[in-house]
Amino acid sequence: MPENYSDIFIRDIMTQDVVVVNEDDPVEDIFELFDKYHFNTYPVVNNKGKFTGIIDQDIMLEIIMLHRIPRTKHTHVTAVRSLGESAREIMIPHPVTISPDENLHAAADMMLKHHINRVCVVEDDKLVGIISKKNIICEVYQRKEVE
Repeated sequence: MPENYSDIFIRDIMTQDVVVVNEDDPVEDIFELFDKYHFNTYPVVNNKGKFTGIIDQDIMLEIIMLHRIPRTKHTHVTAVRSLGESAREIMIPHPVTISPDENLHAAADMMLKHHINRVCVVEDDKLVGIISKKNIICEVYQRKEVE
């Protein structure tokens, strides 16, 4: 990315209207979200709105296909998740996050480094949005057309 994109801040291009899961939501409700919205990842928040984790497609697939996973691949985490009844019990705690004050370069670097497609944007422990590779690509492409 050319240097002139360092003045694009996450807060200006992130998706702010985010579908979230509450920590207390039952696993069945989470399956319904995956069916309804077709996102790959859902942020998890507690009753105070604090960002606490994420649930992704891998977790959900692991839960429904546990019987197909070879026993040698079973881990303590896999076992605990397979018995989980709420989002809190199956989520990935402490996922990669970014501040809305970071720039586009920081988000792109983070996504490439961690091999992830989106990053939760967190400010004061609260989820304020999501930045995705698509957001970055579209922003750069639109600016390129203007040049």
